[in-house]
Amino acid sequence: MNAAPATPLPPLPDADQTLIDAWLDAQWLERGLSRHTLESYGRDLRQFGQWLAARGGGLARCQRLDVLEYLADRVGVSARSVARQLSAMKSFFRWMKREGRLQEDPTLNVDRPRTGRPLPKTLSEADVEALLAAPDLDDALGLRDRAMLEVLYACGLRVSELVGLTLSQVNPRQGLVRVVGKGDKERLVPLGEEALYWLERYLRDGRPALLGADREVLFPSRRGTRMTRQTFWHRIKQLAVRAGVQKSLSPHTLRHAFATHLLNHGADLRVVQLLLGHSDLSTTQIYTHVAQHRLREVYERHHPRSGT
Repeated sequence: MNAAPATPLPPLPDADQTLIDAWLDAQWLERGLSRHTLESYGRDLRQFGQWLAARGGGLARCQRLDVLEYLADRVGVSARSVARQLSAMKSFFRWMKREGRLQEDPTLNVDRPRTGRPLPKTLSEADVEALLAAPDLDDALGLRDRAMLEVLYACGLRVSELVGLTLSQVNPRQGLVRVVGKGDKERLVPLGEEALYWLERYLRDGRPALLGADREVLFPSRRGTRMTRQTFWHRIKQLAVRAGVQKSLSPHTLRHAFATHLLNHGADLRVVQLLLGHSDLSTTQIYTHVAQHRLREVYERHHPRSGT
């Protein structure tokens, strides 16, 4: 059954438009906000002003109850959008009070909605396999890229940690890599058989042809120097196109996939925390939501009584 169309809002009163314009000018002068941000704030305030006008009110006569009723009326709008709009309203009414146009700020004790942390973008295991198989293994660069992807996925490294690895940080005999993370904190991460195989093959057949003056760098660039994060990220995007991976990627995509796939296969959250090098378990807990989201998708797609 289709919902009834929303009642169109009346035009914004000229007096309210004048107030909004004056506030936007002040924001530009005092805070140097971008044109895009100012347009967004102006749009949010005009919408609120029109809502007030439909009820016989106005921005200069706004009460706390008006704000609460308006927010309650925004059911169905994302919490992030409501939080952004309330942020504009709070800033506007603080300015109004400061300028002596209001005696009390109607948003003073109105809390922003909880927006939660966005779920990190990740790849399916099939996507990861396709990406890992994308490098051309006929030359040293392809062997290097394959080894880097394997180590990145096997260890859940940050890209900055990966490109900064030196030969002395890798112990193939024990199958461990010593990672220097944020705040110069060190952690030992197991490589796994597949990553170890490709790393040893690269060290034997690929790395000698790439080495330059820095003999310690584990994954040198084409010019024999330490690779930048941007260079490796560019390589990942090229390989994703070759692999046919359609999902949008970020520099942390394989790190997110590492954590999510471990949890999908029953790994303990605290073990994942140690492997990722997170100092706080709450940072790692976002991946439990990713895993649960994935399980829900699978259930709804395949269970005969899921309703889809």
